[in-house]
Amino acid sequence: MTHSSPTADYWIDLLQLIQHPEGGYYREIYRAEESITTQSLPARYSTPRAFSTSIYFLLKAGYPSKFHRLQSDELWHYYAGSSVIIHMIDDQGNYTCKVLGSDYTNKQAFVQIIPRHTWFAATVDAATVDTPESFVLIGCTVAPGFDFHDFELARRDYLLTAFPQHAGIIHLLT
Repeated sequence: MTHSSPTADYWIDLLQLIQHPEGGYYREIYRAEESITTQSLPARYSTPRAFSTSIYFLLKAGYPSKFHRLQSDELWHYYAGSSVIIHMIDDQGNYTCKVLGSDYTNKQAFVQIIPRHTWFAATVDAATVDTPESFVLIGCTVAPGFDFHDFELARRDYLLTAFPQHAGIIHLLT
C-alpha cells in the first residue's frame, strides 16, 4: 500500500484507533497535565477536568457517529479523506448541519465548533464518497477536557419526543 491512497483500515492500524461508543474509531492523543478544580468549574461538572483533551477520530462511509452531546464545547479539525457532515440540534430544537472538509471554496471548513449541550451526530458526506471504503479522519479538541461523565449518547425515544420535527434524521442517527 502506498501513502498516496491510504484506507480507513490503514489509519486505524497506524494511529492505533479503537471503536468509540458513538460509532467510529478514536484514540486520545493529548490530555493536559494540569486540571481545573471542581470548585472553579461551572456546576455541570461533578469532578475536576483537564484543561484540554484531543483525540484522533475516524468515520467510515455508511457508519455514522450517533447523536450525543457533551458538557463542553468541542472543536473538530479536518485531516484527511472525504468530507463529513455534522448534524446538530440545539436546545431550542433548531437543526443545522456543517460540512468539515478540504474544499474551502465550496463552503467546507477545516474546523467546526460544536457548542456544549448540542445534540450532534456525523456522517461521511455522500457527495464526496468515492468508494464504499471512503472515510474521514479528523481531530477533536475539548476544553475543559473530555471525561466520559460528560458524554450522553442519545436515546431515540427522548429525541423524538423533544424534537418530533426532526424524526427523519433522528431515526437515521440513533
